[in-house]
Amino acid sequence: MAFDNLFERYDRLVILDTETTGLNYSRDEIIEFSAVAVEKGIGSHRIVEEYDQLVNLSPGGFVPPKIQQLTGISTQDLREKGIPKTRVCRDIAELIAGNTLILAYNAHFDLSFLFYMLLRDGDPRILRGKDKLDLLTVYRDRREYPHRLASAIEAYGLSGKVVNSHRAVDDVIATVAVMEAMEAERADLERYINLFGYNPKYGVEGKPISSVTYKPQGFKPGKPLYEG
Repeated sequence: MAFDNLFERYDRLVILDTETTGLNYSRDEIIEFSAVAVEKGIGSHRIVEEYDQLVNLSPGGFVPPKIQQLTGISTQDLREKGIPKTRVCRDIAELIAGNTLILAYNAHFDLSFLFYMLLRDGDPRILRGKDKLDLLTVYRDRREYPHRLASAIEAYGLSGKVVNSHRAVDDVIATVAVMEAMEAERADLERYINLFGYNPKYGVEGKPISSVTYKPQGFKPGKPLYEG
């Protein structure tokens, strides 16, 4: 069964994605949060919960034109359809409760934004003790540059089945599909738990996550990062 090695250690896998107003973790904001929860089923894994919400902006906040063009999300959309950050934080706490592994494609980015939202509007302690797995790190070990999610979709023959639309709801479904393809290719995902690669030219962006080991990772696959 897919993800056997992960389900030996965890009851639930939560794959998440965010859309944000920019790249600065402490200044910019999450405008969309999406996640799916995967649990062990009979003979296979199954998606047991899906979550997708637009998130209210802080007072005076707005979606920059470049971000609106990229995501299709406008300031007006968030005013009319967004829900309070406090509610999103409570929902996330419920989603990742228990013996849960958190996964994302470029997890350092998403988890950094999540931490700062929880710091302001929730309880960042819900992340304490949670193991994390970065699928971008896995992909860098498998394929040459470029390493965008769209590149992984194409490399694994998933074009037309899933899309990288820069909407969190689409990207999280695409990430699940990429994760399944990675597992079928080589069943070593558990070796990447709490191990994130970074571009040695720029270093770790922002504040490192204390529970994660960071290692420099080049643009060409070679020896797996966990063997370095």
